[in-house]
Amino acid sequence: MPREFIPAPALTGRSIGNIKTHNLRAVLLTLLHGGPTSRVHIAQLTGLSSTTITNLVAELLEQGIVAETGKEGAAEGRNGNGRPGAGRPATLVSIVPAARYAVGIHIGVDTLRVGVTDLFGALRAYRVIAHSTDLPAADLLADAARLVEETTAAAGLTREQLLGVGVGASGLVDLETGVNVLAPNLGWRNVPLRATLAGHLGLPVFVDNNVRAMALAEAMFGAGRGVNTLAFVYGRVGVGAGFTVGGQVYRGSRAGAGEIGHTTMIPAGGAPCRCGNTGCLETLVSEQEIIRQAHVLAARAPDSILAAELTKDERRTTDAGQRSTLNGQWSAVSRQPPVDVTPDTPIERIFAAARAGDRDTVAMLDERAFYIGTALANVVNLINPEMIILGGLFAAGADLMLSRIEETMRRRSFAGLGDAVLLRVTTFGRAVGVIGAAALALDAFFYRQE
Repeated sequence: MPREFIPAPALTGRSIGNIKTHNLRAVLLTLLHGGPTSRVHIAQLTGLSSTTITNLVAELLEQGIVAETGKEGAAEGRNGNGRPGAGRPATLVSIVPAARYAVGIHIGVDTLRVGVTDLFGALRAYRVIAHSTDLPAADLLADAARLVEETTAAAGLTREQLLGVGVGASGLVDLETGVNVLAPNLGWRNVPLRATLAGHLGLPVFVDNNVRAMALAEAMFGAGRGVNTLAFVYGRVGVGAGFTVGGQVYRGSRAGAGEIGHTTMIPAGGAPCRCGNTGCLETLVSEQEIIRQAHVLAARAPDSILAAELTKDERRTTDAGQRSTLNGQWSAVSRQPPVDVTPDTPIERIFAAARAGDRDTVAMLDERAFYIGTALANVVNLINPEMIILGGLFAAGADLMLSRIEETMRRRSFAGLGDAVLLRVTTFGRAVGVIGAAALALDAFFYRQE
């Protein structure tokens, strides 16, 4: 390669202030992932000097972000290094979850979810409303801003307690500008999410793809804690993936990593996809395709369990004029998702038919699971994750599809790579998107702030 085409290395120095921020970040992340820890052990884990740790912890104590929470190994007679021996037990410090809060906004194709979480991703307040699929973006964002005000008021929080707002939306997002460049399932092009919401709310806003946000939620607070390479795969109207490496989101060179729904599964003769291509994974396993397949089966067998389920009156628990709300306590420590309403939708009725023993429905879902498992085998071969977590309809129908998905993934992965992959469903149920959006804000404005 000629010399003039060789890119210059990124040799960027750090100011003294940035070094301090970097060190604070190291302390906070250590406490997030390690729980209550002594100053001595924080120094060992971060490689920072004891003096630096003492000064940083003192600053965090003064701000109320951390607190001293007991003695290390006092009952076992351990010393300050956590090892048996003489010496006074070291004092433990830990993050105070309620010291600060973040707002998460998950913009779904027909549902808007807003939540407020503490520093550990636990929901303090949570709201869900439905919206029309043809609602203009500006109107939807105005609704989102009003819902944020409602939710923070329900949580009893002041503006000063909020770090900022994270937004997860489908499609391609420009991280530098906060613009949703293209979201086919929302019918959006070049929607200025960050600027619009920051203008409404007067808070810092961080915007990313919704499935990447979900992956971050699991990496920070869920089943993916401590996992070096994580993939999160979500299916509903579209199918997407998010990846974290070393606890940080991997976005690709143009923030386009994770468009697994648009990988080609049928090179010739496949159905057309919203993206303009044909034979994409999304044309085989999306919610709309499963519903289409179900209606074909029901038409062939009008007396079947499936046909009976699909002819029920649709009783949506949320619609454009009715709000479904959830307040109160939810513990991230217990890892239990909030009690969210299960909608009476076609996809849920299809799952109900399969659970009731409709053989054609079971077979159809088994075929969808085969395609998902094949796609996951491709993910395993490409990035070799330690764990894959499923969300959306893949989690809602896990009892019907997970075993087939797992068997296919393991069988079709190269050289047994799939055998070492842990396959899980999301920790947070339907709230994973809103917790993920809040995690974007926590990550950007607290744990990894620049």
